[in-house]
Amino acid sequence: MRLVSSSKTVQTLKISALAGAIAIFSTPVLAEQWRGWNVHPPEYPNSIALESFASEVAEKTEGRVEPKVFHNGVLGAQPDAIEQTRNGALNFGNFNMGPMGPVVPETNVLSLPFIFTSEDEMYRLMDGEIGDRIAAAMEEKGLVALSWFGSGARSLYNTDHPIETPADLEGLKVRVMSNDLYVDMIDALGGNATPMAYSEVYQSLKTGVIDGAENNYPSYDSSGHYEVAGYYSRTEHLILPECLCVAKATWDGLSEEDQQIVREAAVNAAQEQRQLWAEGSQASHDAVVEAGAEINEVADKAEFQQAMQPVYDDFLAEYPDLASLVEDIQAAQAN
Repeated sequence: MRLVSSSKTVQTLKISALAGAIAIFSTPVLAEQWRGWNVHPPEYPNSIALESFASEVAEKTEGRVEPKVFHNGVLGAQPDAIEQTRNGALNFGNFNMGPMGPVVPETNVLSLPFIFTSEDEMYRLMDGEIGDRIAAAMEEKGLVALSWFGSGARSLYNTDHPIETPADLEGLKVRVMSNDLYVDMIDALGGNATPMAYSEVYQSLKTGVIDGAENNYPSYDSSGHYEVAGYYSRTEHLILPECLCVAKATWDGLSEEDQQIVREAAVNAAQEQRQLWAEGSQASHDAVVEAGAEINEVADKAEFQQAMQPVYDDFLAEYPDLASLVEDIQAAQAN
């Protein structure tokens, strides 16, 4: 009786072990939930592209990775979000290179006035070896840059007259973003740079606190600035890329297969964002022209560019090790 009982016990244990093994292997692998930062509203070109990125990653990883985009900056201000992504508290984000400078000095080069001659040249260089060098510097600081978005070309606009030469800026109070490079740029052109919150610009233009500002077509349109500053002059002094970045800690935790999927999805998202941005920029151009804004092309930017030499000299005095990067970007566009 004892032998039979022992045999039955062993058989029962084997069956239980087999059932447990089957249950383990049949249990779905839990998806890795990614949180992504985005400052823009859901209908913005960047936001649409980020949602496409999230969908493609979730689909092609078969649910192993499920990114979720949080729009409108609800996860914090951009400098804070950059830090959170660096330390892995956030998994990914769409970041402008302006606020990246304090973390990754190499990205400050991209904020130099007239460093890029056109949006097409910016994309070409950022998609190549120059972009790889910037990405390598970012990775050392905990951010893996997978692709580059565009944010248009920023130009000058004011309340009184077209800007054709630097002399036309003499004495004008011009709002700029809070960045020493942009302050130095306007000062070097003979204007009076006035750092100011974006939300205050419309009223300040209307009341004469400032005479002008600088931005891209979509911002000039959506902010209503064309209503109070009807002269838009295409200096295109700043063409600043943005990145779709993943936290290095998150990236390193992926398999090679999933890394490839995520990178390809990011590149596809960048192509979509660029196309949507171009379409939106043209639509904004047409809208402000129809509303009565006067837009002029700056036929010769050489005088503006020459005026930037003191800005470049001061920058390279502070960051001498970045001289080769500046020279290589300039040389790549010389032909």
